[in-house]
Amino acid sequence: MTQVLPVILCGGSGTRLWPLSRSGFPKQFLVLSGDGANESLFQQAITRIHSIAGKDISLGKTIIVTNEEHRFLALDQLRELKNISATLLLEPSGRNTAPALTLAALYAREQGDDPILVVTPADQTVKNLTAFTDALSRAVAIAGDGAIAILGITPSAPETGYGYIKVQSDESEKQFSEYIVERFVEKPNEQTATNYLAEGGYFWNGGMFVVKASVWLAALGAYRPDILLATQKSWGARSSDSSGDAVFIRPEKDIFNAIPAESIDYAVIEKCPHSSFPIKMVELDAGWNDLGAWDAVWQVGKQDEQGNVTHGDILLTNSKNSLVHANNRLVSVVGVENLIIIETADAVLVADRKNSQDVKDIVGQLAAQKREEKNLHRKVSRPWGWYDSVDEGERFKVKRIQVKPGASLSLQMHHHRAEHWIVVKGIAEITNGDQVITLTENQSTYIAQGQKHRLSNPGSTPLEIIEVQSGSYLGEDDIVRFEDTYGRS
Repeated sequence: MTQVLPVILCGGSGTRLWPLSRSGFPKQFLVLSGDGANESLFQQAITRIHSIAGKDISLGKTIIVTNEEHRFLALDQLRELKNISATLLLEPSGRNTAPALTLAALYAREQGDDPILVVTPADQTVKNLTAFTDALSRAVAIAGDGAIAILGITPSAPETGYGYIKVQSDESEKQFSEYIVERFVEKPNEQTATNYLAEGGYFWNGGMFVVKASVWLAALGAYRPDILLATQKSWGARSSDSSGDAVFIRPEKDIFNAIPAESIDYAVIEKCPHSSFPIKMVELDAGWNDLGAWDAVWQVGKQDEQGNVTHGDILLTNSKNSLVHANNRLVSVVGVENLIIIETADAVLVADRKNSQDVKDIVGQLAAQKREEKNLHRKVSRPWGWYDSVDEGERFKVKRIQVKPGASLSLQMHHHRAEHWIVVKGIAEITNGDQVITLTENQSTYIAQGQKHRLSNPGSTPLEIIEVQSGSYLGEDDIVRFEDTYGRS
């Protein structure tokens, strides 16, 4: 029985899918498209890998490598999946994928075995699950023999946004769509990409690798010993805690933040052809897409007779080949072609489809102006539930807040604002100074400026309140926490 550990690399901010994808809620946690209509890209990635479990392959506990900031987003979505348990390795900052995979390999080796790691980004879609499962199973067999296996995507167009894998042209080397890798090539211009397709033997690099934990660590030690040593030091000084059935493992922050930021490809994979670390490619022809920009979302979406892909409350007339996504309001579109139109509660994007990659430039402008729309939606997820800032003006802000059953906000205090709480649904247990009270629907209370307070939901159904803040400063950073279930400071 071959022992396999799924490794989901769940980093990145997906800036080219703004305004839906933001640093506080990046694209991998969005439900966009693909083989699971009601699953996020992150959930789809986990489900796909688990499809290879069978009589010859035993899947161990899934390893999720994600940012500390996103741990509860990942945990909430993991709990929606049935019969899948996971360990979350939490990066204090993004150092690219090589350190991330190294954390997973170190964890795997400490479990006492040398499992095969099936490594995939969390933000891709695949239409043909059977073809994916077949290709991945062949890659596992290759890795079981000690080689590194990479999935190469059958190119459907002269794409300039991907790196390419060149395989050996000798047909005697090909067996069941398996190839010896000749070399890797950088993202080409359009003419070079067209030449690749005409020549044949070139495949897109989709960033999916299958390798024994020991082989990865040995190869990294050969090519980038600095990354290996620094990651080992950070891992050796790790800490851990848990939330329910989930385990959080944190490498030491300061050491980890100093690790050179490098990708799996640059650190190791591109150096392996013709080396002592054999590398093979398995062809994947399964309707793969990494949803790197809004045009890709349009490509994989369900198009109507005019080529339009829509989501939400949309009215169209005399329009073609456009993607229109509405989150909150009716969006009406008249007489347009080849557009991207994305509506959220606090931002609207309109772009030509062929320029959808340039959305990252808008995100850059938001960052330069220090605008909050870069980071957070109006509705913000929290480990205890969510809040939606429905209105604000001079010296006031109104929030709709929902708290999960059994959950609690931190015991906290604000220097610059007072708060009025009105219970709309459910039961609220409220700590207000030395007093603890219980409120039900249509009851309210007042939290004075500078008063310690806490909101909890002791019930079995979601609690919903309306919060009215008033004061001289209403920023989210005006919070002093005294006790917090979720380890926030």
